[in-house]
Amino acid sequence: MRRELIKGNEAIVKAAILGGCRAFYGYPITPASEIAEAAALYMPQAGGVFLQAESEVAAINMIYGAASAGVRSMTASSGPGVSLMQEGFSYLAGSELPCVVADIMRGGPGLGNIAPEQGDYHQVVKCGGHGNYRTLVLAPDSVQEMCDLTLLAFDLADTYRNPVVVLADGYIGQMMEPVAFPDAAVMPSAPAWAVTGTAETRRNLVTSIYLEPDVLEAHVRKLEAKYRRAEQDAVRFESRETQDADIVLVGYGIVGRVLKEVVEAARAEGMRVGLLRPISLYPFPTEEIRRLARHAQAFAVVEMSTGQMLDDVRLALEGRRPIEFYSRVGGNVPATDAVLGFVRDALLKHVRAPEVIHA
Repeated sequence: MRRELIKGNEAIVKAAILGGCRAFYGYPITPASEIAEAAALYMPQAGGVFLQAESEVAAINMIYGAASAGVRSMTASSGPGVSLMQEGFSYLAGSELPCVVADIMRGGPGLGNIAPEQGDYHQVVKCGGHGNYRTLVLAPDSVQEMCDLTLLAFDLADTYRNPVVVLADGYIGQMMEPVAFPDAAVMPSAPAWAVTGTAETRRNLVTSIYLEPDVLEAHVRKLEAKYRRAEQDAVRFESRETQDADIVLVGYGIVGRVLKEVVEAARAEGMRVGLLRPISLYPFPTEEIRRLARHAQAFAVVEMSTGQMLDDVRLALEGRRPIEFYSRVGGNVPATDAVLGFVRDALLKHVRAPEVIHA
């Protein structure tokens, strides 16, 4: 392993190249611009292609073309740019083409501001394009995970022949931390489906249109079965102190880091608090939440949005346990002390033995 002090946005590009990516098409946007800058520097050095597209719409369609040829390719943007890419996501998923997109989230709606937020959850996890498709979504909480999850994203994209999004808030993209990069690199090669087969078996590489209803239905059912497999095999999460937790905190990205401090502080006060940090936002760790609900008295969701992941926690619990919610928006990050006070209130409200709580 080779360790390097590096910014999160730059770690994504180095990891992508180590993972066999040889094409980057993108358009700069704060707080993701360093990804395009790093790709412009490093991709040609690795024998790859960097092209600054004229827009985010152009970038995602360039990805469509490169993926059709079997090239590991990626783009990156932030909320407004990802909004413009949604039709391309639908085309890529419908054509079963693998690619990786990094979304470094900023505040919205509209142009909002350039401060970190988590308001892109719905458009990425629930899919803003038309039709019955999904994107797999990974949420790093450190610069090391910006590396590790980018490498994983390319493998998942190829495994499921589907777009995969690395979804990080602006803090994770902009911070610098030591990263251990793998010594061995994946050498790029075109997958079998891109270079073999008859014209009929390769038709989905250039089109996602199926004019006959029954044919389209069969294709959608095929996609649906693929996503069900992912929901069984591609779920990832981190648990801390959940084995005896009265309340389980749920948060991702920079919020997940804050919640680790909250759990440590709460445990020091005698409160039985645990953390479930989803690493894959789709597929979501639904079954783990249901398992924890067997002993936890309540759940507390913390987000830098008005409650988007909150919906998935509610669906997972199906009313089994109460849920409390704490949020900051506009680029504000929840403070450890504020969340700790919120947790104390939640314990008093839902746990039968409040005497364990120290003021």
